[in-house]
Amino acid sequence: MFSKKTLVSIMAVVSLCLLCFGMISCSDQKSGESEETSMKKPGKGVTVQPARATWTSGFFLEALVSQGMEQLGYEVKDPKKLSVPMFYQSVVTGEVDMWANGWFPLHNEQLPDDFNKKARIVGNIVDNGAIQGYLVSKEHAEKYDITSINDFKRDEVQEAFDANGDGKADLVACPPGWGCEKVISHHMKDEYYGMKNFINPIKANYSASMADAISRYKEGKPVFFYTWTPNWTIQKLVPGEDVVWINVPEIKPTPAQEGLDDAMVAEDIKGAVSSPIKFGFVANDISTVGNKQFLKNNPAAEKFMSMVKVPLKEINAQNAKMQDGEDSQEDIERHAKNWIKDNQKQWDKWLNAAREAAASSN
Repeated sequence: MFSKKTLVSIMAVVSLCLLCFGMISCSDQKSGESEETSMKKPGKGVTVQPARATWTSGFFLEALVSQGMEQLGYEVKDPKKLSVPMFYQSVVTGEVDMWANGWFPLHNEQLPDDFNKKARIVGNIVDNGAIQGYLVSKEHAEKYDITSINDFKRDEVQEAFDANGDGKADLVACPPGWGCEKVISHHMKDEYYGMKNFINPIKANYSASMADAISRYKEGKPVFFYTWTPNWTIQKLVPGEDVVWINVPEIKPTPAQEGLDDAMVAEDIKGAVSSPIKFGFVANDISTVGNKQFLKNNPAAEKFMSMVKVPLKEINAQNAKMQDGEDSQEDIERHAKNWIKDNQKQWDKWLNAAREAAASSN
């Protein structure tokens, strides 16, 4: 039999062994949990600074991409609201990491000289589906036989569409700093379509100007505006029912549109006055854009940004909700969460592909 002293010693040794075993087991468990967290959230510990456009129809896409980043473990800051040229300058310097509001080739003209060295297009959320152009209230297009902006050179057309009494037809156009503002300004020049003496481009806040145009339309008055897809405007004034797309007189590319003549003409467009129709604007890709160093350091983010796709009609529907008053940041984030829920299977595929990209880079 063991002495009392010996028994105490043996019990102490056993207790110490059990304690060490427990510590090792806990350590292994924590290590496993840490590894699992690292795989599911490869962005853990990394802060991302997104940007978003000044046009409200781009807010939804930024919210979607940012929520994806958060699910990958990134700490995502509130987006910086930047004009087009300011964003591209900021992504080159690294002041911001990404945005989901690239429009190409429309934005090519506003890229800084060193863009391709420091930043790049990552993926297309919408492929070649973002059409843009001029629309006129259908009733008045038929009444005045309007098929082209060239018809606004006629006195009776100018008079009908002159809302402010300056003798010119009023066009809801784009604010300064937007890519479309540059194209519309080209269209007004004598060397293009020579419209500056006949059309008054309204360059104030676009949403407010369009809200005013919709009010005028509801009163039975003529409306003339530029728009793009995706956008809430074509949910409110439906092409083919309320309004019609009209032509430019001929295709005359701006310097940024050179070589893209075919992309400014389309066939079988619902609500167009003709087929083919000469839009005078290039159909664009809506793209994610990122800083090259950020993308290199974050393969999960790069992969995710390259895969996100959203149908135009679903972007239009969300934009219409914003115009109907669901336009707070909380509303937009809720719209994004609901879209993710409705597309969970595809969303999870994107996240898993991003995680795999991170794992394979280690």
